[in-house]
Amino acid sequence: MDFQSSRHLVAVLSLIVLLVTSRGVSGSTFTFVNRCGYTVWPGILANAGSPRLDSTGFQLPKDSAISLQAPTGWSGRFWARTSCTFDGSGAGSCATGDCGTGMLECNGLGATPPVTLAEFTLGTGGQDFYDVSLVDGYNIPMIVEGSGGLGLCASTGCTADLNQQCPAELRAGDGFACNSACTAFGSPEYCCSGAYSTPTTCKPSVYSEMFKAACPRSYSYAYDDATSTFTCNGADYTITFCPSSPSQKSAREATPATGATPVTGSTPQESGSGSGAGLTYSGYGYGPYGYSGSGSGSGTGSHTGSGQTMLDDGSWLAGLAMGDSTRTISSSTLQFLLIVATGLSVLFSFHYL
Repeated sequence: MDFQSSRHLVAVLSLIVLLVTSRGVSGSTFTFVNRCGYTVWPGILANAGSPRLDSTGFQLPKDSAISLQAPTGWSGRFWARTSCTFDGSGAGSCATGDCGTGMLECNGLGATPPVTLAEFTLGTGGQDFYDVSLVDGYNIPMIVEGSGGLGLCASTGCTADLNQQCPAELRAGDGFACNSACTAFGSPEYCCSGAYSTPTTCKPSVYSEMFKAACPRSYSYAYDDATSTFTCNGADYTITFCPSSPSQKSAREATPATGATPVTGSTPQESGSGSGAGLTYSGYGYGPYGYSGSGSGSGTGSHTGSGQTMLDDGSWLAGLAMGDSTRTISSSTLQFLLIVATGLSVLFSFHYL
């Protein structure tokens, strides 16, 4: 290979690296999907040093989705508020997950426990970290799914109805939420504080073990990192509230594989879309065995098929072996594969010059 060919090869490889890494530089799209049978009001809190997103709280009717863009390096948390009442000016409050502002927007305040939390730290050219936490208790089921990223990018969350399993001493209000032992009792041994502030001294309690048994991929207490923190590179993320509801399961749902959490569909709904004030709205059309479509700008593929189950490694398994279920590859992942294939082709071409 002569000097001129080497220069061309370096230029081509540099272009490939730029195309592969450029997606991570732009940050991630978060798409919030409401599959509950009622309206929820997501709340958003950016961590110190992270910019505020286009909204810090909004209404999300059932069977709808909203997308928000977050810059690279952003970190913060999301949750669902329930049983809210807001007037035309946005003033009001919520029965669970209230952020204490007395307004629809949370404006820098966090959720009042008990509440299910999704927590994210987006990488700056490196890995994203994310989890679903029950450390502050639980109010509704939630899962997080990554799409279009590199790495394991496993799904995580809690699909169980812990309100139905909640011990009387942890039950909040009228049973619409379940405290963690820390939020219920405030003791150092439950809150991993004081003399119990290290992984060595703070151990799982009977209460956190109950949460862990029901939701093995979620944080059940402060030092539950090993089985509860997940990573992905340059993905977009979908946060789904009430991903599976017993009242919405199809009679044709296949038996889940061992260690799997079923993710099922609901009754068919009309689809639609719209926009407003930095948010992208999209109606979701639900089939009987899974949800289809994607929030505008989310980069997510469609999930369809019969009896899909989420396995322990984050992968998906069709309930029927003969192709009734399909999981389409995201456009960004397809683009990456095409770039890699082009690069390999160029390398082989130059090798034989």
